[in-house]
Amino acid sequence: MSDSTAPLFDWPMARSCPYAPPDLYAEMRQGPPVKVRVGAETAWLVTRYDHVRAVLTDHRFSSDDQLPGFPVRVPLPPEPRVMSFFRMDGPEHSRLRRMAQTEFTARRTRALRPVVDALVARLLDDIEAGPRPVDIVQEYALALPALVIARLFGVPDEEQGEFTRRSRTILTPDGDPDEAYAAFVAMTEYLDHLATERRRSPRDDLLSRLATRYVATGELTHEDLVAIARLFLVAGHETTANQIALSVLSLLRAPDQLAELKERPELYTQAVEESLRYWSIAQDNQVRVAVADVELGGATIAAGEGVVLALPAANHDERVFTDPARFDIHRGDAGRHIAFGHGAHLCPGAPLARMEIVVALRELFTRFPTLRLAGYAADGTDVPFRHGHTIVYGLEALYVTW
Repeated sequence: MSDSTAPLFDWPMARSCPYAPPDLYAEMRQGPPVKVRVGAETAWLVTRYDHVRAVLTDHRFSSDDQLPGFPVRVPLPPEPRVMSFFRMDGPEHSRLRRMAQTEFTARRTRALRPVVDALVARLLDDIEAGPRPVDIVQEYALALPALVIARLFGVPDEEQGEFTRRSRTILTPDGDPDEAYAAFVAMTEYLDHLATERRRSPRDDLLSRLATRYVATGELTHEDLVAIARLFLVAGHETTANQIALSVLSLLRAPDQLAELKERPELYTQAVEESLRYWSIAQDNQVRVAVADVELGGATIAAGEGVVLALPAANHDERVFTDPARFDIHRGDAGRHIAFGHGAHLCPGAPLARMEIVVALRELFTRFPTLRLAGYAADGTDVPFRHGHTIVYGLEALYVTW
């Protein structure tokens, strides 16, 4: 049983250093889960690697955001299936996830590689021809996933800007709630229109394949198709974009490791795994609610109580990762990270995200071998991070030159 006299911390917790998870996580990992304030409610905060993995594979913890006690950071319309299978459990989750997973197989990812290569080359051409310094966040990291998703959905190039803006608005809970809601509604209306068009006139894109394969047969409703598209857009854009930018920053701050990558580009794959572990940018969107009483690491979590899974804390657990605060592309245990989640809710788009990040980094440093920070301290301590309590950790900007 956890100590009921323990202080009740506010959550999310502030970072004292932008390159590390909140300081309190290290202390909290030494004991049982603790309760924190989440808005006007309380929830359990789970920080140990083994505890986080246990929750992610335990059916007594639900992903259903319609259940009482579910921790809510970003208010969404109070309707079921609003974020598709991301907020579902059991057979229905498995059924919808299986349909979506067909678009992210190894074969599909390999087929998309030439598309990603071409998009990266186009963006780098624009950067090379443009003024210096350049904000690699706006001109590259945010642009690439938006372009990839647009290709997946068959979205016209001129409409991609709205994808980016609405995604960021929805995922920034410290912003104006009315603006976030308006962006959510506008995005849903657009995706509904796009899904309707694809059902009427199928093309060679993700929405068309899901429509013809599952909606046409009655296995998937039109509303579920829209929800899946919305999930892919929100989850696939913001996470990949911020991971690319933070990975660039990590390598620029580790010149010896970057020099080795230039000599041995085959190491980019493991460098990306280390960057995923090190940053763990999906910092607070893994939440659950207990549907039964559960004993976890000395704490009794009662049915109806919310649970927040601190992925950055788990991926910096010294029980699992040696010297976890150090960024090291040669880390042998980096592949054990749970940045994409674990268990039944493991991110289905992980193979595509990994491929995008590897290609983006390798081609960037190949095209601009002398790339360096512009206008910041050599150690990058003054780079502007997104210090607001955003669901996805990242950078406001990253100016570079060459």
